[in-house]
Amino acid sequence: MAGALDGILVLSLEQAVAAPYCSSRLADAGARVIKIERPEGDFARGYDAVAKGQASYFVWLNRGKQSLVADVKDPADAALLHRILSKADVFIQNLMPGAAARAGFGTGELRRKYPRLIVVDISGYGDEGPYSAMKSYDMLVQAETGLASITGGPDAPGRVGVSVCDIAAGMYAHQAILEALIARGRTGEGRSIKVSLFDGMADWMAVPLLHHDYGGKAPGRVGLAHPSVAPYSAFVSADGIPIVISVQNDREWANFCAHVLEEPVAPEFETNVLRVKNRAALDGHIAAAFGRFRRDELVARLKKGAIAFGELNDVARFSKHPQLRRVEIDTPAGKVAIPAPPPVIDGARTPALGPVPAVGAHSAAIRAEFA
Repeated sequence: MAGALDGILVLSLEQAVAAPYCSSRLADAGARVIKIERPEGDFARGYDAVAKGQASYFVWLNRGKQSLVADVKDPADAALLHRILSKADVFIQNLMPGAAARAGFGTGELRRKYPRLIVVDISGYGDEGPYSAMKSYDMLVQAETGLASITGGPDAPGRVGVSVCDIAAGMYAHQAILEALIARGRTGEGRSIKVSLFDGMADWMAVPLLHHDYGGKAPGRVGLAHPSVAPYSAFVSADGIPIVISVQNDREWANFCAHVLEEPVAPEFETNVLRVKNRAALDGHIAAAFGRFRRDELVARLKKGAIAFGELNDVARFSKHPQLRRVEIDTPAGKVAIPAPPPVIDGARTPALGPVPAVGAHSAAIRAEFA
């Protein structure tokens, strides 16, 4: 079945994670994505070599694209890119601040030349403000937005284990492009879209920020616990299995007491506010109770009480998780299995995921097509 974006042409001057994430989702939906690379390729090709000698990030984020080796500073190559842009629907770039504009691919110029074009600039801090010219990468933005300060255990801040700032920016850019395509269908006009890693993570940091601004104190680092809800943490069964439980309201707490602890609701734990206030005593009480039961009995009790829970898996166990959907994609080194996209399942269509391209695999054909 045809994809929703069949017939849409995307030219992406991209590297690393944020822009490739965005364009990969457009490709999954049927868009033709031409990825511009240096002769040595997107530097993300060199992040690691774990996927049959290829970088895990690159394999994950570049399926279904065409690779065109081109130098934006070379007049002939720049002219080629402009010929592509004259027929394109979307242009994406996430070069260092100012680099695209210096090469003649700034938003203002492109929108004047190609009124129907949707131009997407992905940056670290946006193009205004005192940080606009700064280089930025995911970990730096995790630090600048305060995310690292609320992540990890009490002893030290920590990095979220995946590139959440890059991924958030890519998701927001994808969302904005789809909205712009819908609007262009009504007006005939393209749009200028600007997405920054900082703004994306600032949105995700709304709750800690509100705690600081209106509650007088940001949430502390509590490891696997939740700063605003209790109990919401991992407790170990008698046979050594960590089980994470989440009790979201007072009704669930009453069920937990009745079916798991088999005791009445204690006054000091009656409401979530009290449970958070008395977290140390609460967690100690639950830990002692969990330590009396083996994993299977605890699971049975939690299910009987309709309590949300999950086991604390490592990646090895996640790899064998019965709920994990996978799909194989073709790469220059052979098939590689990845989590099956998209996370939102569309009953009308299963995406036909294209292969991961070798550097410049489509250069000759694209140059001939747009000669």
